[in-house]
Amino acid sequence: MKPSRFILVLAAVAAVPVCGRSEVTDGVKAIVNDKVITYQEVVDYAHDAATAMREQYASQPEVFQRKLDQLLNDALDQLVERQLILHSFDTDGYKLPDGVVDELVRDRIREQFGDRVTLMKTLQARGITFEQFRDQLRDQYITAALRRQMVQQEVIISPVKIQDYYQSHQNDFKVDDQVKLRMIVFNKASADDTNALGMAAEVQAKLKDGASFAEMAGIYSQGSQQHQGGDWGWVERPVLRKELANTAFAMKKGQVSEPINTPDAVYLMLVEDKKDAAPKPLADVRGEIEKTLRIQEQTHRQKVWIDGLKKKTFILIIP
Repeated sequence: MKPSRFILVLAAVAAVPVCGRSEVTDGVKAIVNDKVITYQEVVDYAHDAATAMREQYASQPEVFQRKLDQLLNDALDQLVERQLILHSFDTDGYKLPDGVVDELVRDRIREQFGDRVTLMKTLQARGITFEQFRDQLRDQYITAALRRQMVQQEVIISPVKIQDYYQSHQNDFKVDDQVKLRMIVFNKASADDTNALGMAAEVQAKLKDGASFAEMAGIYSQGSQQHQGGDWGWVERPVLRKELANTAFAMKKGQVSEPINTPDAVYLMLVEDKKDAAPKPLADVRGEIEKTLRIQEQTHRQKVWIDGLKKKTFILIIP
């Protein structure tokens, strides 16, 4: 089976840093009402992402080809959606004053190019006229403004929805077993250094005689938490190196470990408290859930809105 002309455009993107105007990319990819979307417009829209992707997958040409194919198809979808929104803007009688577009151009020059000369050189290198650049900014502004109006504003998430989501996604908020830990660290000068182990044994004896672990840590520890009395707070297993985690999570509440000898240091640990695995309280994840539900609602609104525009619009995608 012959590849579609759209697939052939992959070679144009992959071969050069800035996609050139070729016979393939000058063809028509889609028609939305009376607006034509060319292959070149799709390639230009995906240009920056395609360039970064080519660098990321330079040693994986097959992976790059697959991802580039998807990128270009996504770019086409977004350009079709943009034309649907722009058509709605025009048919609903909206107008964007030229002064607003002029201000958009000035802002973009200042933020991205620095001056007009640099802008013109960049546009020339990309094969884009100033009028096309100006129209692109206008279209981007209109599209973003209508999306905000139709999709993003006034999304209210009720407490009941948050509670229901929390109850049905308990595993997403699960916290693993935790220990509240203090630690005294005795660094080694070398792997066979025995001084650190001897010092740990002396401090351990003081602890058995009733010395405060926090005070001993403040005096003897060479770890990062020395001035906090060796306090690590609540930690989960992945936070600790394996030999420390195995010991800490096997200890009982209030227990002090034997010296733990590793190649670079010797450790004494006190487990002040323990917590079994459990979901985070709703109060701790309410904001996260609300954000998730808001995004879901906006995605749903977007689909309903765009589907409605499609039903009122002539769309032809050329394979």
